[in-house]
Amino acid sequence: MKTIGALATALAATAVSAETTPAKIEERASKLPSITTKGNAFFNGNDRFYLRGVDYQPGGSSEAEDPLADPSICNRDIPYFKQLGLNTIRVYTVDNSKNHDECMNALAQAGIYLVLDVNTPDYSLNRDDPGTSYNPTYLQSIFSTIDAFASYSNTLAFFSGNEVLNAPNTTNTAPYVKAVTRDMKQYIAERGYRSIPVGYSAADVSENQYIMAQYMDCGSTPERSDFYAINNYEWCDPSSFEESGWSALVDQYQNYSIPLFFSEYGCIDPGPRTFAEVKGLLQPDMTGVFSGGLIYEYSNEGNGYGIVNINGNKVSFVGDQFSDFKSEMSSTSAPSGNGGYSSNNPQQECPGQSENWDTKPFTGSALPAIPSGAEKYFKNGAGKGPGLSGDGSQNAPGGSSQTASANAGQPTQTYGSGSGSGSGSSSSGSASSSGAAVGVVVPPMNVLPLAVMGTVVALSFAFGMASL
Repeated sequence: MKTIGALATALAATAVSAETTPAKIEERASKLPSITTKGNAFFNGNDRFYLRGVDYQPGGSSEAEDPLADPSICNRDIPYFKQLGLNTIRVYTVDNSKNHDECMNALAQAGIYLVLDVNTPDYSLNRDDPGTSYNPTYLQSIFSTIDAFASYSNTLAFFSGNEVLNAPNTTNTAPYVKAVTRDMKQYIAERGYRSIPVGYSAADVSENQYIMAQYMDCGSTPERSDFYAINNYEWCDPSSFEESGWSALVDQYQNYSIPLFFSEYGCIDPGPRTFAEVKGLLQPDMTGVFSGGLIYEYSNEGNGYGIVNINGNKVSFVGDQFSDFKSEMSSTSAPSGNGGYSSNNPQQECPGQSENWDTKPFTGSALPAIPSGAEKYFKNGAGKGPGLSGDGSQNAPGGSSQTASANAGQPTQTYGSGSGSGSGSSSSGSASSSGAAVGVVVPPMNVLPLAVMGTVVALSFAFGMASL
């Protein structure tokens, strides 16, 4: 790891020069094939890809810090990820003013991908006033996070929000979540990055979880989500595919056109949990619709969901949970072939207004227009991110409540050199792509600050079950 750290330091020093040009871009040490989307599934080249992972945020929501900016943290935990046989982790908060080369390279060498939330406690949408909080300051922070992570080939996907709709009466925020998704997709395309999927992580709220899924998959291609993820705690050991309601979920989503996975799962009530649902998640009845999932969560943060305790540099196991999860992972293989995925399910119709779905004044496929002060970032790049100590964005000026034009989100040209992998310039703005970007590179500093940014979108900022 020291060799990787020295290389990362040297590359960072090289990239500091404002005179760095695309011709001088240097390739980072570690590589993984980039994951792409096709139909309702993820693929690694021609092979179906299933997320087999954990949610990872040491310190939890009360002490938001970046576990990927401190090599002593990630290098402490990656050996345990390898023991578990993980291929993906989800991180809810990162600091977009810091460098992440060593941790991202170490993850890549371990064969592990990252699903990253782009919001932080101070840079997120405000459920009580989404129009004000959807402003240039907020988008600059989100775009800076994209800049910081787009060039790592093991960045699997970005979450535009997590549990923003966390109750039946919060659907007024949905158009802003979808607008942020649209803006992120356009930024990735305009800056010339490879097509990294952008999607949303939905709360376990029965009144609107499926309606939100329909909403994120309706409208024009630039407006639609590239995938949808749900937080689900319905399989409580002992249980089964039918008793848990997972069979009903499969029936509900069987015609969904974009990839779907569990961004959080792992019920602890009544306990103890033995993670028998790992086999349920990867059985053929499930994989035609779902592409795996992430258990909540790695470290014990006082809510009973962690499988390990962390004390400084020491890691200890919480009961038998680590060994039980490891056993289920090692004894559970993904289905052979393509797992029954569908390549041609139709996209959804936009839901109408109802008791459980009120998005006025943005009805149907109508969305808020991007704040005028944020359009410059498509051409000039976002610049350095504010990190975790910035002034915040929720009350910053320049919010938008105007309705976007019909062609909003459609990329017009590629301004930045990005990672050089090319697919981001597609005029469709879709994150689906064929082929894999295998190089992890350092972009020029006027395009990509060596920095990163954060995680969960919402005023009441809390992770996973803590926010339900």
